[in-house]
Amino acid sequence: MMTKVRPYGSWDSPLTVVDLTERTVKLSQLRVEDQSTIWVEGRPAEGRNVLLKRNPLGMVEEVLPMIEGEFLPDVRTRVHEFGGKAYAINGTRIVFSHGKDDRVYLYDTARSQDGIVPLTDLSQHRYGDFEIAPVRDIVYAVCEDHTGEGPVRNYLVSIPLDGSGARDPQQIHTVFEGTDFVADPTLSPDGTKLAWITWNHPNMPWTTSQLLVGALDFDGHVSGHIAIVDEPDVCVYEPRWTLTGDLVHVDDSSGWANLYRTEGFEWHKGEASDAWMHRLRTRHLHPSDKVFSRPHWELGLHTFDNLDEDHLVVSWCEEGYWHLGSMRLDNGQLERWDIGWWPIGNVAAASGRVALLADSPTQPDTIIEVNGTDVTVLRSCMYDDLDPQIVSNAEPVSFPTQDGQTAYGYYYPPRNRDFAGEDGEKPPLLVWVHAGPTSAARPGLRLDEQYYTSRGFALLEVNYRGSTGLGREYRGALNGHWGVMDASDAADGARFLIERGDVDPKRVAIRGSATGGFTAMCALINTDVFSAGVSLYGIADLKRMAKENHKFESHYLQRLVGSEDFSDPVWDERSPVNHVDAIKVPLLLIQGAEDPIVPASQAEAMAQAHPDVEVHVYPHEGHGFRYADSMRDAVLKELDFYRRTWGIPRPHQI
Repeated sequence: MMTKVRPYGSWDSPLTVVDLTERTVKLSQLRVEDQSTIWVEGRPAEGRNVLLKRNPLGMVEEVLPMIEGEFLPDVRTRVHEFGGKAYAINGTRIVFSHGKDDRVYLYDTARSQDGIVPLTDLSQHRYGDFEIAPVRDIVYAVCEDHTGEGPVRNYLVSIPLDGSGARDPQQIHTVFEGTDFVADPTLSPDGTKLAWITWNHPNMPWTTSQLLVGALDFDGHVSGHIAIVDEPDVCVYEPRWTLTGDLVHVDDSSGWANLYRTEGFEWHKGEASDAWMHRLRTRHLHPSDKVFSRPHWELGLHTFDNLDEDHLVVSWCEEGYWHLGSMRLDNGQLERWDIGWWPIGNVAAASGRVALLADSPTQPDTIIEVNGTDVTVLRSCMYDDLDPQIVSNAEPVSFPTQDGQTAYGYYYPPRNRDFAGEDGEKPPLLVWVHAGPTSAARPGLRLDEQYYTSRGFALLEVNYRGSTGLGREYRGALNGHWGVMDASDAADGARFLIERGDVDPKRVAIRGSATGGFTAMCALINTDVFSAGVSLYGIADLKRMAKENHKFESHYLQRLVGSEDFSDPVWDERSPVNHVDAIKVPLLLIQGAEDPIVPASQAEAMAQAHPDVEVHVYPHEGHGFRYADSMRDAVLKELDFYRRTWGIPRPHQI
């Protein structure tokens, strides 16, 4: 086929907006159970999360029947608003949270005639991070209590698996309380101990958190506990018991999120039941400038697992790239597996099988199984294969910042085998700012990015200071400088590509969602690089959001801004809503009407303050869109916004 010459940004692409919504799913919460693989699949076309199972014969089926023969299960939890681990499985029993009513349910595949059995009543309680204790017939869970007029409470509970807690809530027992947050309950192999993580305001789980281990009595209650990690400015991730009863965790006491192993939990005949608390020893498994986990935005992180009695299967980030391998438990020796895929935060193993969520330069989020050097694809997030001739591969870039430091990112040039730009023309650039800001851009294939690069846009994802995967010092550099340093780094990334001659300096836009939307608006206010901006449910009024914020993030902005005092002028100085008149370029705001994290009122206030700000509010959507129709419309409006702003011809195909 002859290459067609058209202006950048106006190319036709086989990757359509329908591919991004109705023909894609979100894969998460992967687990391995004997020879089966289980995961949760978010389906925008249905507006729900589905629990799926792939059996040894390769057949994939939905696991759960309808609730009361009438309602489709939605495997979702709203704990911390960001959710995460919403189910647990042990043998034939599956416990899950139903997103439509926040109740916990049990389904036993060996007693399918019983259907789905409620374990909790209708209430103002949310549950997640489940851990089944089969011998005691209970499930441990994080409970988020929204009852009463007081503050939201978070604590650990045990829920009976016989359904008595649904009839009598007093049967649901509090196992641990007294801290602002709890997470990651994990039961020792012999069932006598429970490990979990706690933290208190004003900290986030990735700034300072504690690892506790408790002794369990006959009823499964904690009779006493000890802190394994409890140091200022040290965070803990992912406690996980080995097959032989030691405890492995990740913490960043060295400045990098490394693995540690604690031994000495065994009980000897004739000694006191708590004797193990006095002989525990913890050692650093593999000291290195590597990151073996990631911030706890969602419940149930799972970046490593037990491979066998002597090894872990682990994933880690090194110089911006994630790798998979094995680590010896006795000496920490690390072996990297070159499989051609990058782990994306969910690694599971059982019965000698290893499965993980991964992506690659040419494949989007995919569930794969690894056997030696052989990789089998079990499930892709995309129903149809993507034409490799339109895929733009990430180029890792580093660039100098205004204050003499270095920031990082991934550059994607426009690519489509059927099209080329006009002679002398350089492509428009979209600078994408990841949310968090305690998060990170990744180099794997993302369909929403390829949607633009295959149409002739260049794209830069910026890992500004404050991003993760590059050590605690880099992540903490943003504290007190949010809205300034991140915005400046994004502008410096664009300048780097302009000076290198890759992109059109007159057609550069910045775009972000949530906190990334805040950074995008700050960049429009404080820099002169960008000629357009897009914010998806971005923060416009810092003080208002900090005062109205949900519990999990109620002190997060204060750390980033650098002040707990709302009378401090910095709150108004950094809030885009107070500087709309400084935005001299077109701005598009996209917002969900039912967003509990960034209220739609913030976008509406921006529009009221500036008549040229374009706003689109979608009913029934929250923080991050779930429904295919609104997702589709938002993508089309954003694409049209760039083309209108820069006078790019609109092709027939969208």
